[in-house]
Amino acid sequence: MKKFLWMASVVLILASCNQQTEKTGFVNNTKVVSDYTEMKEAQDKWTKKNNEVRAELEEKAKQFQIEVQGYQNIMKSMSKANREKKEQELMGKQQLLQREQQTRMQEIQQGSQKEIDSIIGKVKEFIKEYGKKNGYTYIYGETEVSNILYGKEELDITEEIIKELNGGKETVSDEKE
Repeated sequence: MKKFLWMASVVLILASCNQQTEKTGFVNNTKVVSDYTEMKEAQDKWTKKNNEVRAELEEKAKQFQIEVQGYQNIMKSMSKANREKKEQELMGKQQLLQREQQTRMQEIQQGSQKEIDSIIGKVKEFIKEYGKKNGYTYIYGETEVSNILYGKEELDITEEIIKELNGGKETVSDEKE
């Protein structure tokens, strides 16, 4: 029995010595996504579109305000029936303008979110393929909530991922260093 336990111990020791070490790394998800060129381009595109729509809507609001002021200047000279009719018309225009503002801003928000979600999906898939290609057992993701409290600096592959995602171009933070 002692001989069996001794042999079992030797087998376990040898088996544990032959096990491969697992290759791990971690990535700062927020930095990867924010430094990804495609994400920057998408954000710029949606910011520009948002600004254009806001400017267009502000112009319509100004025109409406001018119409309201014009009405206020002449309302005392109008009959009660005409005043009520004009006020109803103005309220209808105001409601239409508010609905248009709400709809257009919602369209921008939804379009932007859809594109951002798509880009994040691409980044996740890229990291998965990068891990497979480079023999990683695990690549952990670090976020604002700091689910990685400590990691050796040499295990941080954030800059490598960003560089490859951007087609081998240096990142902004690399250029500054």
